[in-house]
Amino acid sequence: MKKFKLIQFVIAACALILSSCSNDDAQPETKNYVLVHGAWQAPYVWQSVKTNLEKEGNKVIVVELPGHGSDHTSPSQITLDVYKEKVINALSTIIDGKVILVGHSLGGMIISSVAEAVPEKIEKLVYVAAYLPVSGQTLDELAHMDPDSQLGVTGNLIFNYDGGTVDVKQDQIVNLFIPDGTSEIQSLVLKNYRTEPLTPFINSVKLTDKNFGSVKKAYIKTLQDRVVSPYLQNKMISAGKVESVYEINTGHSPFLSKPDDLSSILTKIATN
Repeated sequence: MKKFKLIQFVIAACALILSSCSNDDAQPETKNYVLVHGAWQAPYVWQSVKTNLEKEGNKVIVVELPGHGSDHTSPSQITLDVYKEKVINALSTIIDGKVILVGHSLGGMIISSVAEAVPEKIEKLVYVAAYLPVSGQTLDELAHMDPDSQLGVTGNLIFNYDGGTVDVKQDQIVNLFIPDGTSEIQSLVLKNYRTEPLTPFINSVKLTDKNFGSVKKAYIKTLQDRVVSPYLQNKMISAGKVESVYEINTGHSPFLSKPDDLSSILTKIATN
């Protein structure tokens, strides 16, 4: 009898050790991320976050929106639907699972439109200091609901209606977008600044509960934001049926000022 109990003990101990080793060696599930930048920006802003996520074994695609970065599509040809189709094309290249689709600022309008079109491709939508519309809204309409934003202060936006573009006053770019960045990062933003196509700001989105409403949503609030204020972020979160909310103590561009912190939050969102 004593020998039998000893054998049972040894077997149980071995099982425990094997279980412990298995858990220690287990690798976290890798994910597919598609990252969408906002207005007056380009893919370069996501580079540090992309590198961090790829180090964890994830697949990461950063979308270059038409009329941004190295793309010189004429502003007259650019609409919110053009942006949407560019992101859908990026999603179509991923065949091994669904996507965590992340949008910043203007990118929130885009990822919402994409989710309406191809909800089956998306695991989660993540809004980073982003415009989160309800059906029928435009970015312009949402921006006018934000009394705390410094972007729309008289003189900070320069409209060229004939050319179909809108600019930010040069001496306000750093103050608005990256006041909490290093001098090197601030210089990088100024160096890469380009005028913005105007039409997507006034294009509305049509969203349904069946499609857009079926996709899980997370929102990352930027607590020191001067472009999309915490007031408007809270308002959109309440109206947008967001499942989870995270906070980061940055201005409008956390991927530049605190990329490691933002990467950690994106990983947490992916695993929750």
